[in-house]
Amino acid sequence: MTQQGEYHNSSDMLKQRSSLAKYVQSIKESPGEIFNWRLFLTAFAFALGGCAKGWDEGSAAAITQLPSFQNTYELEENSISNIVSLVNLGAGVGALLSFLLNDAIGRLMSLRIYQLIYIVGSLISCFSSGNAGALYTGRIIAGLGIGALSVVCPMAISEIAPKSVRGLMALWFNICMLAGQSLGVFIVYGCSIHVAPGKDLQYQTPWFSQTLAPAISIALSFITVESPRWLLLDHRQEQCLAALIKLRGSPGDSSCVDTEFQMMVSSMEDREAGLGNNIKVSIIKETFLVKSNLRRVQLTIFVYILAQMSGANAITNYLPTIFGLVGITSSDVKVYSTGLYTIAKLICCLAASLFFIDVVGRRKSLMIGISVQIVCHSYLTGYLKIYQSHHDSMSKGSTDAALAFIYIHAFGWAVGLYSLPYLFGAELWPNKIRSFGGALSQCFHWLFYFAITKATPSLLTSLHQWGAFVLFVGFCVVAFIYTYFIIPETAGMSLEEINRIFERPLFLLAKPLGPLDESNEDTPAPSRGLKADQEWVEKA
Repeated sequence: MTQQGEYHNSSDMLKQRSSLAKYVQSIKESPGEIFNWRLFLTAFAFALGGCAKGWDEGSAAAITQLPSFQNTYELEENSISNIVSLVNLGAGVGALLSFLLNDAIGRLMSLRIYQLIYIVGSLISCFSSGNAGALYTGRIIAGLGIGALSVVCPMAISEIAPKSVRGLMALWFNICMLAGQSLGVFIVYGCSIHVAPGKDLQYQTPWFSQTLAPAISIALSFITVESPRWLLLDHRQEQCLAALIKLRGSPGDSSCVDTEFQMMVSSMEDREAGLGNNIKVSIIKETFLVKSNLRRVQLTIFVYILAQMSGANAITNYLPTIFGLVGITSSDVKVYSTGLYTIAKLICCLAASLFFIDVVGRRKSLMIGISVQIVCHSYLTGYLKIYQSHHDSMSKGSTDAALAFIYIHAFGWAVGLYSLPYLFGAELWPNKIRSFGGALSQCFHWLFYFAITKATPSLLTSLHQWGAFVLFVGFCVVAFIYTYFIIPETAGMSLEEINRIFERPLFLLAKPLGPLDESNEDTPAPSRGLKADQEWVEKA
């Protein structure tokens, strides 16, 4: 039997085992050299792009509550809401526009430019000195950088990571996001205590601190490795192979590097067939006119809609308000509890990256996370409904349970609808249209994020607070059903192998892939017929 045949037989055997068994076996079969410092340093440089949004999310709203900020700007409540939410609108635009640069100049150069844009926006906000117009401008510019970073960073990590740990490494972006959020909360809290309210330094320090992680990321980008898949996309095969050799820590003639490189080349040749001279127009057409790609568009958009409508970001962005609804009145306790909540999400995201996404699998992680959200939202619904009319008679135990469920919700969010959409937006797209697909996905993400951020106060008011959580439960149920019937399992598969999933009809995406048809050894593996898939389609 040929080496290629042995490789495919091994892959087929893995698909028949449990997710944990497949994960353990794939790690054992992976050469130790692929886990090397170049890979980790490159992934870390891109992961730091998540700090931008996290730091902003943890500090922006809190900064507007500092006495020094309020004395300097003297803004109305609606204006403060705009300051907090405008960054998400800018992020939607930045995510979509990133398509123009990601493939043109490469992943590393894109990273540097987007981090620099975010730094400029943060510095404008920092030194706007009471000028609301300048502050708005800074927020939008920072948003442009955040949105573009949310596209290129998960995409680049997915492109360079070995398939056995791609989910784990892609979640480094989310981990950095939550680490930045935690730091942002406590830096504002520290400034509120230790810096005099009469000094502008009290609100300027949190704005300026946001530039530190992007500066480190830019510095690291000069000693890291460019994405081999982008180099191949740019028709630089020799440099692609050289980059892959560095990232895998193995020589070019090793089976690990040779197999991955050949699959990349075969997939690229297949994807470029039939494209015209205008590459960007061809990519857009291929995205929306090719059925397999249209299925990707549908899946990613629905996942992002359901993630936002599950209510998790409504809780995150208005957590002090939610704490107030369940009976916490002290402002210091609210800030401290918010900081603890971000730390809880960070710990849960670490658990998701280590024990869920690759070990349990994408589908099961989503269903576990969504189930936890449903339970937590359901308790909060009942608690808030009773609390409104019987708050004097509510026991301390029921209030403590409500607080506990808020923190437990962080676990469900981290292992499910928080982590997986970013990963799907990066790994589901073929190499040729990955940049545009990721840009499109993140554009919808930020626009939905902006919408839910603006709508949450109205939802809480018009639906009597508890009704908003009923709505969140309903969308979580829809998300669970959608995951069960539509979401495919991609754990342990190379980016090229994932292409096989979307060659099937929408209603078959969640079905396990059948064995590769070995009858034609001359046909590239990603394009071969699938015996079991064809049988399913014929029966349907």
